[in-house]
Amino acid sequence: MTDEATPTPEQHQHQEHDQGQPQDHPAPRRLPVTDVSLVVLVGTSGAGKSTFARRHFLPTQVVSSDFCRGLVADDENDQSASAEAFDVLHYIVGKRLAAGRLTVVDATNVQPEARRQLVRIAREHDVLPIAIVLDVPPGVCAERNRTRPDRQLPAHVVPRQHRELRRSLRGLEREGFRKVHVLRGEAEVAAAEVELEKRYNDLRHLTGPFDIVGDIHGCRSELETLLTRLGYTLTRDAGGRPVDAVPPAGRTAVFVGDLVDRGPDTPGVLRLVMGMVAAGHALCVPGNHENKLGRALDGKKVNVAYGLQESLDQLAGESEEFRAEAREFMRGLVSHYLLDGGALVVCHAGLPERYHGRNSGRVRSHALYGETTGETDEYGLPVRYPWAEEYRGKALVVYGHTPVPSASFVNNTVCLDTGCVFGGTLTALRYPERELVSVPAEREWYAPVRPLSTDAPGAREGRPLDLADVAGRRIVETGLHGRVAVREENAAAALEVMSRFALDPRLLAYLPPTMAPSAASRRDGFLEHPQEAFAAYRADGVRHLVCEEKHMGSRAVVLVARDDAALERCFGVAGPGAIWTRTGRAFLADDGLTAAVLGRVRVAAERSGLFDELGTGWLLLDAELMPWSLKAVELLRRQYAAVGAAAGAALPEALAALERAAGRGLDLAELTAKQGRRAADAQAFTEAYRRYCWPTEGLSGVRLAPFQVLAAEGANLAVRPHDEHLAWIDRLVAADETAAEAAAEARAGAALGAAPEAAPETASEPDGGRAPVLHRTGRLLVDAEDEASVAAATAWWEELTAAGGEGMVVKPLASVVRTQRGGGRPGGLVQPGVKVRGREYLRIVYGPDYTEYLDRLRERSLGHKRSLALREYALGLEALDRLAAGEPLWRVHEPVFAVLALESEPVDPRL
Repeated sequence: MTDEATPTPEQHQHQEHDQGQPQDHPAPRRLPVTDVSLVVLVGTSGAGKSTFARRHFLPTQVVSSDFCRGLVADDENDQSASAEAFDVLHYIVGKRLAAGRLTVVDATNVQPEARRQLVRIAREHDVLPIAIVLDVPPGVCAERNRTRPDRQLPAHVVPRQHRELRRSLRGLEREGFRKVHVLRGEAEVAAAEVELEKRYNDLRHLTGPFDIVGDIHGCRSELETLLTRLGYTLTRDAGGRPVDAVPPAGRTAVFVGDLVDRGPDTPGVLRLVMGMVAAGHALCVPGNHENKLGRALDGKKVNVAYGLQESLDQLAGESEEFRAEAREFMRGLVSHYLLDGGALVVCHAGLPERYHGRNSGRVRSHALYGETTGETDEYGLPVRYPWAEEYRGKALVVYGHTPVPSASFVNNTVCLDTGCVFGGTLTALRYPERELVSVPAEREWYAPVRPLSTDAPGAREGRPLDLADVAGRRIVETGLHGRVAVREENAAAALEVMSRFALDPRLLAYLPPTMAPSAASRRDGFLEHPQEAFAAYRADGVRHLVCEEKHMGSRAVVLVARDDAALERCFGVAGPGAIWTRTGRAFLADDGLTAAVLGRVRVAAERSGLFDELGTGWLLLDAELMPWSLKAVELLRRQYAAVGAAAGAALPEALAALERAAGRGLDLAELTAKQGRRAADAQAFTEAYRRYCWPTEGLSGVRLAPFQVLAAEGANLAVRPHDEHLAWIDRLVAADETAAEAAAEARAGAALGAAPEAAPETASEPDGGRAPVLHRTGRLLVDAEDEASVAAATAWWEELTAAGGEGMVVKPLASVVRTQRGGGRPGGLVQPGVKVRGREYLRIVYGPDYTEYLDRLRERSLGHKRSLALREYALGLEALDRLAAGEPLWRVHEPVFAVLALESEPVDPRL
């Protein structure tokens, strides 16, 4: 079996150590170099290493000892700085290799200790060390050094280096170099051609689709059944044995290893898989059982256990030709594959991100056997280290090795060994669909030493959060707005809020973005007006808009479950759901009231058919929860009511005093008029905030006004047009009204002594379900290029605000809209919505007498607020995309946390 860290026979043919003289005109020498490796140039001073490096490698790939010496001493020839220079060189080499970059070391490297340190660094980063030796006669090297004006070496240096070089030639492989290329003489050096070779495990150019099959363990019949279910057509030989399976629609099968041992037909499984691989219909990585069986067939001493004897007995009945073919097949398997541009990694026992695409014995060992804690369980078996629970990589890792009762995704990994040979199932993953397909075992073929455990990777809730996922300066990649940066100090503030006040983070899948107001209006008496919102969208090329009533409440996100199991399946938390604020806090302190509100939403979703239509066990809604006093009662009491009370007490007395003074003949008309306006403004202020307060008892008086269905299982619905959302919401509201009426009728019937019909669940709620809870969101569709349509929307806003309403939100009908660049290319995001608040409502925001200072307020700067709104909007949609894709919680939480962090940015809170 091939170890990627060990040279194959093909590699050995490039490791030449011929002691004869080179030809005068040698043929061009091909020097294969692995694309991610450490290339160590070896040669005396003057051998032409720097010239060779410049000719064959990029300048950025070459790390020169001379250059590093210059960095630390301002003199590339200052030999006294060599120790510090090589510290710098080793540091740079390590950083490049950690990033997966081909790196070339340009130094003499004729001493074993110098090479030993470089081989050590290569091994630390799991890349192949490759030596290219320039064995140029010492006389040539001495002459080159003599003609260099910047360097004059003592006469003994070049001969000494050459002796060290000659002594090193035969020991380079023993030092750990996996490829050694020796170029003898100037002609061979000049004729050499470096050719980059892809790593054997680098199949990123293969994009699928793939069908990845878990551990088979000799269960040939179940494999045939699974392949057939996946749409493969089996091909059989004259004896009826399957020798290939033709995939549907250009798909490719991928086997995660452990084809052999324990089961009834190891030869049959090998014959089928080998045929598929040979035909180009499949890929295969080795399992630890192939590794052991291959060594046994090679005649090496192994411990015959864990089903190996069954395989040896079954193979004994096959021809020598078949056994040789199987041995060669298993020997040539590569430890793991990178597929689909690096988005998919397939291996046997799992692989942390730092090992993806790397080549070393350590990587191969982890891919074959995984990592253990050093402990043994009660069955005497090693305890596996739960690497998947700590995995944070972008690539999906698909593996097997550790039997689990059923396959499930854990932090973007999935284990497909579902114990077929132990009587479980044989499982495959369709990629990129992320669909799991299983067939049951025909029987228990082999009794397991340890039962399929519920604490195996994948069987437990494996989506943990970690402090490192959110702490410090963060860069979050979004599909809509590119990279969004979060400052370290903002992250710290968000962490404080989340750790102390937020509800269970497993439920916190979304935080709503802030919203920018419309540009300041120049109309007399107005700070905000719809005309500016319509004009801004016209300028962005957005014609079709929707105006939505802005409710007199607080923003609330509602996660409602059809049943406890549905929520636990996706979020790992059983229960009816949750309601939270823009900062992730539980909206209501009363758990009973929260459950009652969620119960009404659930009944409405059930009655309206929304759960069934969207094929989901839960819904995520963006809404307003009213009245405002339900959440902000302390703010109202301490701030708004206090201001209103103070004005109500002081201003009438002041006016009375002014009137008495005027009665004595003093000219106080202007001051009296001003104080009169202040009193009127104070009264208007009090009336404005009081509209947002009304008494509630239980559900009585509580109103929930949803305006968007954000997400359902497997779907980000927030990108759908707003008219679709509002139609869904109307169905919810109608269903709630019907449920409330039915509950009221049932109660009335019970009060009259009639036998009540089965009352809906709302009858048990605190207010008996007498009044609807869900509230319709008024709206108006607008054509921004139609004057009549714009005039109608403006009149509607004036009517809403004149009646005491807060105002409206203007949004593009299509939800996600971009501006257009030249040539029709998409540009930046258009604001997802702007708020246009009414004249009287703005008194609550800016103060009772804000209309006296409109000219100053009109100069408010909106740039930062608009930028913040776009960034938070993009982060919110990114979170919903990740949630819909079934990504782990830490990935969903990353953009959610970033929204909370951005709320700490300094911006005028009144905007």
